[in-house]
Parts: sequence; structure tokens; C-alpha cells
Amino acid sequence: MDQKLLLVGCGKMGGALLAGWLGRDVPSSNIIVVEPYGGDSLREQFGVSVVESLQDIVPDIVPDIVVFAVKPQAMDDIVPLYAKFVRPETMFLSIAAGKPSSYFENLLADGAAIVRSMPNTPAAVGRGITVAFGNEFVSDAQKAVATSLLEAVGEVGWVDDEGLIDGVTAVSGSGPAYIFLMIECLAKAGVEVGLDPELAEQLARATVAGSGELARQSANSASTLRENVTSPGGTTAAALEVLMADDGLQELMNRAVAAAEERSRELAN
Repeated sequence: MDQKLLLVGCGKMGGALLAGWLGRDVPSSNIIVVEPYGGDSLREQFGVSVVESLQDIVPDIVPDIVVFAVKPQAMDDIVPLYAKFVRPETMFLSIAAGKPSSYFENLLADGAAIVRSMPNTPAAVGRGITVAFGNEFVSDAQKAVATSLLEAVGEVGWVDDEGLIDGVTAVSGSGPAYIFLMIECLAKAGVEVGLDPELAEQLARATVAGSGELARQSANSASTLRENVTSPGGTTAAALEVLMADDGLQELMNRAVAAAEERSRELAN
């Protein structure tokens, strides 16, 4: 990629993206990071240009891509500073939760090409999934560039209806917390049947991680994978009778995702 890229904010998610881009051979000379904290360590770690503020950038540099990776609560003060870069050739990519494209349209100039994306925390280890939405000014070429940039930390999907981002947030954005809770619960259940807490934690972590990797690599559906583990009348079947009861895991998950989606809509408004 020979386009100029401006990364605004380099915390955990911004750092994961930056590492992913450099790992995919994006030239470090094409990237400028705007980060008021830890500039020296970022330069040493990534070998990119780091400035503390937009005012420190050489005046004649016009980025082709501006990635907003700052905390949502800081956006009001930061985004308007980048309105001067609005042009058809420049794409603005946000990874901030709860900030719709209309929010950026109001803070930037008319005609800004805006991609709103929802990544999740497994991006930190290159196993994330991000779903994106592009407003009417995003070209097919810019969409392809956004896909390439986001694929640096995992899988990428797109939606044509921005309202679906709330559902995405509820399933994959918040989803890692559900899986971590499952590890906690499985480990505690192990302790309840007499296992040492340390062993129970090890078993729960390895089981969830291994099952996730098996699901990722397998062409079979999750239902088929579940059935492959379940012998009629066996131990797994006994457990699944509880988990798959009418008031079992599916009902709980439906309620949890619905609650998260509702809260996502509230935060966006």
C-alpha cells in the first residue's frame, strides 16, 4: 500500500492494527501516528513517525486514510481537527464503539467518506473479527482498502444497514466477555465436583481455546461439531440436557444479546 495513513490514537486496538499493518508489509514510512503519550516507546517498537498532535505534522502532508482509534469520549474534541483533510480521495475509518457515521458526518465537512467499524478484542492476537459499514461517499476502492487494513487483525465482514452494527456489537463486540465468563463458570463447576482450582482453570481455558480453534478450522457447522462430541446416553448428553433445556443456555444468550443490542442503540443516540 503506497497511500499515506494517519493513525489517531495508539492504545491497545490502535497498536494491534499498527502491528498488523507492518506485519503485512505496509511501509512504515507511509504511517504517521498521532499519540500524545508514549511516543518514544512507539517509535522504538514500531519504527514509525509519531507526533504528539496534529499541529506537529508537516503542513503539506495530506493523508489518504485517517483512522480514529481514540476513546469514544475523546472524539468530540479530536475529530473536528481533521475536517481539513476531507476530500473524495481521503477515507475516515473509525473503530470507536457507539459512534454512528452520522456523528462523524456532523463533525467533519460535507461529503466525508466514512467507514464505521466494530472490531473485538481478539484482534490483539490477530484472531479478531470486524464488521464495517461505509457511508454513501465511500468508493468501492476505499472499501477494499478498509477491508485490507482491518484484515490485519482478523476476519472482516460488511453490512449495508448501519443499524445492524448494534447487533454486531452485541454478538462479536461484547462476545469475548461471554466466552471469558464461560471459562470462569466452567472452572468453578470443576471445583464444585472436587477438582483443584488451578487444574480446573487450566482445563476450562484449554477446552474453550481448543474448541474455538477446532471450530475455526473445521468446515462442519457448530451443531455438527457438538453432535460429534455427544454419545447417546453418555456424559456429554447428560450435561446438554441441562444446557439445552427451554430455560437453558440459548434462552440466556438470547436475553444477553438483546440487552447488549438495546444498550448499544442507547449509546449511539
